[in-house]
Amino acid sequence: MTFHGKTDRTRAAYERVLRDFETFLADERGTTPATAEHRDCMAWIHRLRGTVAESTVATYAAYLHRFYAYMAQVGTFDANPMTLVAEEMDERINTDPTRREIAIPEMRDFLAGVTHPLDRALLVTMLKTGIRVGELCNLDLRDVSTPATREALDVSIRPQLDGRGDALFVAADRAVGDEIEGERRTAANKRKRATVIPVDDELRTTLRRWLAIRPDPVSRAEPLFVNTRDDWGERVTPHVVHHTVESHARERGWHRDGGGAEENVTPHYFRHFFTTHLRDRTGDRGIVKYLRGDVASDIIDTYTHDWGDRVRRTYEDHIYQLAPSA
Repeated sequence: MTFHGKTDRTRAAYERVLRDFETFLADERGTTPATAEHRDCMAWIHRLRGTVAESTVATYAAYLHRFYAYMAQVGTFDANPMTLVAEEMDERINTDPTRREIAIPEMRDFLAGVTHPLDRALLVTMLKTGIRVGELCNLDLRDVSTPATREALDVSIRPQLDGRGDALFVAADRAVGDEIEGERRTAANKRKRATVIPVDDELRTTLRRWLAIRPDPVSRAEPLFVNTRDDWGERVTPHVVHHTVESHARERGWHRDGGGAEENVTPHYFRHFFTTHLRDRTGDRGIVKYLRGDVASDIIDTYTHDWGDRVRRTYEDHIYQLAPSA
């Protein structure tokens, strides 16, 4: 987890949950994590219910699932008993705590006050794609296939975007400290599998306006988003994105010091906004999970092979517009 760029807080949370599971197995099931079966895992999850929120139960189950998946992958354990448990559980996309509910017209009004090309491009990209802040920072020009990159800038686009029209590629193999094109990355991509996300007219226009004034980057990796204030031309960092969102949200009254996740609008809130509104509009949980990068390999392969008909068509038919109607 350290090598993958996980924070001290995240590592501590994993250890706390896994230690609790280990103690439960020893005290109540007479077994160990190495010999536990899916019924033991279900018993632990059943014990959690009623003591913590359902969203927390889902988070803890995900921790255990990832732990067993890794141990099975490296051959330490023979199998992952959480695979069956995950199938049996009532999985939900949204495991966030109760959050401020912002309607699409309110978000349009909020964005109308964001005029700086970089700030607007950062916010609109997150709102239209649901990507995490680290994934946003790690985007390079070659990860975006639009007329501005293919033609105006003559960028060598990733082969994964060939034949996909205007789209954006989010990799799944970025960790803090990775050196790519001579640049050491300061953010990680957390998604399970690489994902191709459609770019609609609105996002394409926003990116074109940003690229028209984008400073020459310092890195030969050609980052999509670079600083225009301090650290001129350097790739934006998660800190920069958090500060940008917080500043605009504070002006709107959507962020205050000491406010919790249920009150403050942060970059992660935009992922929640994307998930909630696109899921409600499409009624297709699978496609929303695909776009978020949350699905298993067999499901993601299905959408990858039928990308044009299933993903792009559904996305373009249902994605909300963030600019006021003409």
